[in-house]
Amino acid sequence: MENTTNVTEFIFTGLWENKQIELLFFFFFLLCYLAVLMGNIVVLLTIICSHLIQQPMYYFLCHLSLMDLSYTSSVVPRLIRDLAATRKIISYGGCMTQLFTLHLLAGVEVFILVSMAFDRYAAIVKPLHYMIIMSRQRCNMLIFMAWVLGFWHSVALLLTLLSLPFCGPNHIDHYLCDVKPLLKLVCRDIRVINILMIANSGIVSIVVFLVLVASYIVILYHLRNHSSAGRRKALSTCSSHVMVVVLFFVPCIYVYVLPAGGENMDKEISVFYTVISPMLNPLIYTLRNVEMKVAIQKVWSKITHTELK
Repeated sequence: MENTTNVTEFIFTGLWENKQIELLFFFFFLLCYLAVLMGNIVVLLTIICSHLIQQPMYYFLCHLSLMDLSYTSSVVPRLIRDLAATRKIISYGGCMTQLFTLHLLAGVEVFILVSMAFDRYAAIVKPLHYMIIMSRQRCNMLIFMAWVLGFWHSVALLLTLLSLPFCGPNHIDHYLCDVKPLLKLVCRDIRVINILMIANSGIVSIVVFLVLVASYIVILYHLRNHSSAGRRKALSTCSSHVMVVVLFFVPCIYVYVLPAGGENMDKEISVFYTVISPMLNPLIYTLRNVEMKVAIQKVWSKITHTELK
């Protein structure tokens, strides 16, 4: 079959095909997006405007909040608009741009979570060498590597999709442009591509998740030598990381490990890592963290005091 694409635009089927339900969820996702914006902006400004920016853990958390903001903004505004629209249309170029952006930012976020786990490992297992191991130069290098790895991950997916023919139909059974729903529209055999997609996204997600779980098991093992106060503080921080990791990786593994073509709940599960996780992350990192709560009070009382003057 000739490797040509006749499709110039795609039409999303969306999450639901019931207009009343879609209008209800229009307001729900609008509130969720506002919560994502407010929560992550508060975390960003609090860390940047306080001494916390000097600490590697909060330096990574600052970048994580930025990724959550950017990642959600590449998906949710269009989702909200489409929920109120009669036809949910996206151009071929816009679809490929969304796919690239989505996987770039998600890839960066994955490796920032790995960096945060490495930071906690160094702090608890190698406390005497912590400041040397987690120097600002090392932190910057880890952020740079996160962007490099995220870029190569998303470029590989984009080049794969651009090389495939889309001859019609052009209805994407999803609310965003992602690899699996697009592969269902390819007009040629996709068995090999399915394997490559699972290797690129699914297996990588599983391996990274297992590495993170193993690192936290090692951290918990070493905590037995700490004082009870030290254990409580470390457990509070690590439990926050673990909750964020589980919220992000478990839905991703479900979506990307299963091959394209099967009947599953991909688009419903995707809501967890595109909307719910970025919305809950600021709450998880602030409600269980005394340093963050104190810094938020100081920074925002200072801002309020300045405005009143």
